[in-house]
Amino acid sequence: MKKLILLTLTAISITFTIPSKVYAVDITVGASTWYAWWTQVEASQTTHFDPGFFYGPVLAVKINDDFNLTFVYLYGVFDYAGDNRDVKYKRNDADLALNYKLTGYLKAFAGIKYMPYKMTGTMNGNNVDVKHSGIGPGLGLSATYPVTENIFALATLSGFYLWSNEDSTIGNDKHKEDYKRYGLNTNLSLAYYITDWATVVSLGVRYQYYRSWYDTDTISWINNYFYGITLSVTYNFSI
Repeated sequence: MKKLILLTLTAISITFTIPSKVYAVDITVGASTWYAWWTQVEASQTTHFDPGFFYGPVLAVKINDDFNLTFVYLYGVFDYAGDNRDVKYKRNDADLALNYKLTGYLKAFAGIKYMPYKMTGTMNGNNVDVKHSGIGPGLGLSATYPVTENIFALATLSGFYLWSNEDSTIGNDKHKEDYKRYGLNTNLSLAYYITDWATVVSLGVRYQYYRSWYDTDTISWINNYFYGITLSVTYNFSI
């Protein structure tokens, strides 16, 4: 949570410390949702979690014609009951990135990804409490193509690598492990710009994959697949 707060404060502080004496600063604020299905594959075991909603705020600041800063935070809850498990995952997915315009349609970006989660419930008759934290670099490309005067096609592809730690309590057993994850995100959407309201409504699909493992190698590779429908609404203004 401390790392997430730090990312949020960093994004906000950059927003309000960019000098506005020379030119106006364009700011975009809004909200985003992602209705996602989650499949986890560990060795020969495949788990299909109940689908759930991610939701959270979106912030973007145009620094100049070439650079802009973006911050996106999503929070979601997923349940699973079966295989002697009845657990609830509370997941966070936050991205802070600096974007650079390569061409009129294409941007490159690099930044920090923070992706912790908490799992509670029961497993094989034992109470379970797992706290997992992960942070690391990410980079990618995004493209915007005008379909009509007010409709745009958007595409994003990015990769990330996270260093993590995990504190787990299963029954009376407590463990602390170092953990690593790498993966990718891809988004495809159509956006409609409402001129009179300076508002963009975007509808699309998102896919996220990541593979994880413990440093001690006590558990084999774990593959996670998230996929679903996204919806966002953002409003643009200048200061």
